[in-house]
Amino acid sequence: MTFDLLFNLSLIIFAIGMIFKIVQWFSCKIGIQAQNSFFSKRLISSLKAMPGVIFSTKIIIILKIFILDVLFQYKILKQDVLRWVMHMLIFWGFILLFFMHALESVVSEKIFSYYYSTVNPFMFLRDFFGFMVLVGIIIAICRRFFMKIHRLYTNKKDIYAIFIVAIIILSGFFLEGAKIISHTDFQNMEKDFSALDYKEDILALEAYWVKYYGLVSPNIIIEQISSETLAAGEEIHNESCIDCHTRPQAAFAGYAMSKMMKPVGGLLDSMGMVNILYYFHILACFIGLALLPFTKMLHMITTPVSLITNAIMQRDKSDPLNIATRQLIELDACVHCNTCSKTCSQGPAYDVKNNVNILPSERMVSLRQYFKTKDLGSSKFMAIQEGIFLCSNCDRCTVVCPAGINLKELWYDVREEFIRSGASITSLVLSPYSYNRTYNQDDFGATLADMPAKHARGIIASKYKKKSHSEDVLSLTDTSNELKDNKEPAFHDATFAYCFSCENCTNVCPVVMNYEKPEQVLDLLPHQMMRSIGLGLENLALGSNMLWDCVTCYQCQEHCPQNVKVTDIFYELKNKVAKDCFYSQKE
Repeated sequence: MTFDLLFNLSLIIFAIGMIFKIVQWFSCKIGIQAQNSFFSKRLISSLKAMPGVIFSTKIIIILKIFILDVLFQYKILKQDVLRWVMHMLIFWGFILLFFMHALESVVSEKIFSYYYSTVNPFMFLRDFFGFMVLVGIIIAICRRFFMKIHRLYTNKKDIYAIFIVAIIILSGFFLEGAKIISHTDFQNMEKDFSALDYKEDILALEAYWVKYYGLVSPNIIIEQISSETLAAGEEIHNESCIDCHTRPQAAFAGYAMSKMMKPVGGLLDSMGMVNILYYFHILACFIGLALLPFTKMLHMITTPVSLITNAIMQRDKSDPLNIATRQLIELDACVHCNTCSKTCSQGPAYDVKNNVNILPSERMVSLRQYFKTKDLGSSKFMAIQEGIFLCSNCDRCTVVCPAGINLKELWYDVREEFIRSGASITSLVLSPYSYNRTYNQDDFGATLADMPAKHARGIIASKYKKKSHSEDVLSLTDTSNELKDNKEPAFHDATFAYCFSCENCTNVCPVVMNYEKPEQVLDLLPHQMMRSIGLGLENLALGSNMLWDCVTCYQCQEHCPQNVKVTDIFYELKNKVAKDCFYSQKE
């Protein structure tokens, strides 16, 4: 009765939590797509889209993503083998344990007519699956707390996820060990299944179980068991028990626990430890189920949804309402793994400013709270705003995200949400987003003029010499001109000297690609910028619009065959301008 009550209660809490989450997904608003939309309208839009997906070739894409990225988590394998091993151990171990053991009455017993939880191979497999999860948890703990992975942060939800799964598995192992040594459990089993009439037969069977099944008995001393008693016990065992009980050594994890508890087995049995551990184990499982919608564990549902929806949805073809709903689901699909933060081109800004919201994985945590509560306090909101506007939209985070979240689109829409909410946009003026927004205004519906950015750029760039002298232009196009040491300015990173004008940086630059005639708009192209610095024409580089239109995506730097730190050099130039402007204002 208590078991059924707890299960039903946890199921009700789980259902209420999922309904609450679904309402949030279809009600909260991100960006312009969700403006003036209501729960019913967005829900209907999603339901209308489903038949078109199911009865089309997109179903093949869904199956492919489900097999490769959900079941076998190929995205993670490409990035980090150890993390893939961890996820596969936890995922498959828990799933198989859930279906074979937790749902044994509706799965295992229906599939296998000879199924008993206490016989092989099921007893071994139960421990093997649980051991898989436990090893995965140990790897997770090592990664989170001991390996010191760059920019990996652990919050309360991460700790809870590790803790609840570990408690479920370990309590199961301890429960199994307690059952092995329990004399009370043996007596109950003997009464229910063998019903022996003679005390001598019961003692013989008990002696056999003490010898070979790890039982701790107050009536039997193992050193005093005779061979005749063991033979009689074995005969009774073969008649009454062998069909439904394999030797416990096969349950290697539970048996190891029983060996640990054996010295105090009698005391534990008198305390009713089997019942205590049973209810503790069940309670842990029910708590995990009940709180699943409110914790990181929800990603077991939302991450597959994110992977599949992003594989079949396109911003220019899908209903904007469905895009908005998908983005709310994506906030809950984030597993806080820090893969995006490790590759973020604005990571160096975090190292200087120490604002965790600059890192994409930490920003997702804050945004989830913001869009669900709209109440973070002014200081935290400003921290999010700084992080979101410093983003260069290089798209690395989207490419590497193992949950398939389209982070680039999410950042755009969140910033549009901030702008339209009337929040202060001071940080927008000189942020990389100011220019990205102009380039992509047709795709993202940006209507706010970018005049503040152009105005600020004009004021700063006008302080330095523009490309106006023919000799300077000729210097940049003459690749045979040797770099002169006496002209080179003092730079922390002087790798510009390695540039031989191959134009790789220019060819991959998204700013250059945005214009038909970029040289007319940007003054200098990236390779020409490096050339001008190498020739000692620092003011020429500082006066170029290319410097201020750069979105710091690091594509140029990554594709340079000479390892010229193009973007880092741009940062140095911008910092020099900022210092010059600061001191000129003070004077």
